[in-house]
Amino acid sequence: MSDFRALRAKIAAIETSGRPDAGVLPFGDARIDGCLPGGGLPLGRWHEVCADGMETETAAAPTAFTALMAAPLARQGEVVWVLRRDDLWAPGLAGLGFPAERLIQVCARDEAEALSVMEDALATVGVAAVVGEVEACDLTAGRRLQLACEKRRATGFVIHRRPYGGAAKRDATGSAAATRWRVSSAPSEPSAGEFGLGAPRFSVALERCRGGRTGAWLLEAAQAYDSGAYDLEMTDVAHPLRLVADLGDRQLAPAQPIRLAG
Repeated sequence: MSDFRALRAKIAAIETSGRPDAGVLPFGDARIDGCLPGGGLPLGRWHEVCADGMETETAAAPTAFTALMAAPLARQGEVVWVLRRDDLWAPGLAGLGFPAERLIQVCARDEAEALSVMEDALATVGVAAVVGEVEACDLTAGRRLQLACEKRRATGFVIHRRPYGGAAKRDATGSAAATRWRVSSAPSEPSAGEFGLGAPRFSVALERCRGGRTGAWLLEAAQAYDSGAYDLEMTDVAHPLRLVADLGDRQLAPAQPIRLAG
């Protein structure tokens, strides 16, 4: 197993041309982390989040999923969110546990401007993560985003969104993203003896992973984040997303403490 991990590390080094590794953000569950190079979500790179059907326009589930993924990075700096429509509801993100005081929103006129703003933000001192809503990101734009990530070791997230409807653009022939996630909402389940809605849940498929392998899981927002118990100074916290089950298996899996690895 150690030889296999060493091989993954060598592959990752080749893909980044030997540039310093920015570390990983583990989920705290081997069933997910085992699919990711280095045992967690690669930092200092950019990641794709996409969906199907009406979610390509509303992007509700991908937005919530991305906010939870980016929340731990807000302990390290600001998070810039580049919008195509001015419809991001900060109180909703705060309800998920995302620290809204670390959020900077920028509304772009078109996709070209959105990608340009993302590049500038990724290369800015004090920015830990950048989220951009873009319908398509070709290889050239993707490589530019990766170069911007490497300048300050910031992490990028591209939510594939078609905010005004219309015909879908033709899929790109390739991608420079480190990972590609396909997300849809899933039915929540209240805790025993409680009424109302339970923690938000997501059906998640890791469709592409450089230096790793694919997988599919049912994830939910961790309870500590649902209640707003989020401390920017904490170094050991449970990941804001926890594994409920591999798809097809409904057994509950407990969340584990994690540490940002550098």
